[in-house]
Amino acid sequence: MRVPPRSRFPAWLRGLCLAAIFAAPVAAAPAERPNVLLILADNWGWPHAGALGDPAAQTPAFDRVAREGVLFSNTFCPVPSCSPTRASVLTGRAAHQLEDAASLWSAFPRKLKVFTAALRAAGYEVGVTGKAWSPGNFKDFGWPENPVGRDYPGGLPEFLAARDRAKPFFFWLGNIDTASHTWRHAPGDPQDPAAAKLRVPPMFPDTPEVRATLIAYYASIRRLDAAAAAALSVLEQEKLLENTVVLYTSDNGWQLPRGLANCYDTGTRVPLAIRWGSRVRAGRTEAGFVSLTDLAPTFLELAGVTPPSEMTGRSFLGALLDRPGAARADHVFVERERHANVRRGDLSYPIRGLRTREFLYLRNLRPDRWPAGDPQQHFAVGPYGDVDPSAIKELIVTRAAEPAIAPFFALSFGKRQAEELYDLRADPDQLVNVAGRPEFAAVQRELRGRVETWMRATADPRLDPAYDGWDAMPYFGPAPRPPGKAKKN
Repeated sequence: MRVPPRSRFPAWLRGLCLAAIFAAPVAAAPAERPNVLLILADNWGWPHAGALGDPAAQTPAFDRVAREGVLFSNTFCPVPSCSPTRASVLTGRAAHQLEDAASLWSAFPRKLKVFTAALRAAGYEVGVTGKAWSPGNFKDFGWPENPVGRDYPGGLPEFLAARDRAKPFFFWLGNIDTASHTWRHAPGDPQDPAAAKLRVPPMFPDTPEVRATLIAYYASIRRLDAAAAAALSVLEQEKLLENTVVLYTSDNGWQLPRGLANCYDTGTRVPLAIRWGSRVRAGRTEAGFVSLTDLAPTFLELAGVTPPSEMTGRSFLGALLDRPGAARADHVFVERERHANVRRGDLSYPIRGLRTREFLYLRNLRPDRWPAGDPQQHFAVGPYGDVDPSAIKELIVTRAAEPAIAPFFALSFGKRQAEELYDLRADPDQLVNVAGRPEFAAVQRELRGRVETWMRATADPRLDPAYDGWDAMPYFGPAPRPPGKAKKN
């Protein structure tokens, strides 16, 4: 494993970082603090759930949570990448404030405060099963266990059996059924119930290979949802469901071209439904915007813990409970740094962006670089390595010279302009960049200004146009094996 030399953040930013472990002040707690079950899928994108109107998705457990709780229709991850989104979930902070943890396969600095530690300090039992903060390296940076908390290989039943029943609990169920390594080589059964209702999105060609891949993906969603249903059943059997906040969502969009590692909706928009017994008005849809960065302060407020001031996320408990006058966000910010290590020189592909109801604005800070990774393999994954292997990727890359396929190659693998702007009213799939058109000049200028204001308010190192510190931060991901070489056990 190659580890590039570490770089340091600018001194002015290091001064903002807190060296202490998370110790938030405790506010007046409710008489009976709720339990929390977070069901966090891996690479499950919007709108691939029955409750969100996708006829190919069979998600009875998600639909039940939405029906008996609240469906949030505008939910986004802060970074279209596993490790940094999970770091933002844990800290409630913008990824660019988290040093190494803003990237995939990163370190997790010990000084970062995590909400799970605050919950433990406030008297909660905390546990995790499956994928927690990952992938990356926490062991070499002072963490005795994963930053989420103690792992329970036996899942929720093992945790409930071992916990102190006098305490409320928080449990993180990290399901990986929708990660592509579990389904990308599946042939895609044409008799699958999703096949007849499948919609091939317009960023892909409609071919048998594409349809087979999507059918396999929808089968993985059924497996995810079955695991969620099993967890709900355990809570019911233990008579815990009524006082448990069940939050069911995903860390980022699907693991296909123009999805994972991209700041388009296919990479950042995720399903979210929340159930809390009789405490919420059932069957309601909440259209206010939610970033997964908002989860940490929401969990803390539920526990009666005051969220610390350095959190950039904001609790949406008022929206969940439909409190009169509760603020509803009308936008989210999105960003990314290095995903996989797939560019010569270990280079990132930094983006800062803003998603509103009507527009998506993206600022590509290094547009000279390949957004999907270098055409030739550098270190990780393979050619165009920010797009993971799939039959769809193989089809588009190998047939890129064909006139019928070339436009799809340009969308997912070609270089991009410094600014992108998409008019979601006319182009909900975000395929036509209108940046630079005179009729959108005012909107482009306004959204650019809002992104710059956010960067200043959150002390983004990228305010310095020359800053490329993330390129030199260690990458702990494995190098791909040479062809034909067997993996060692």
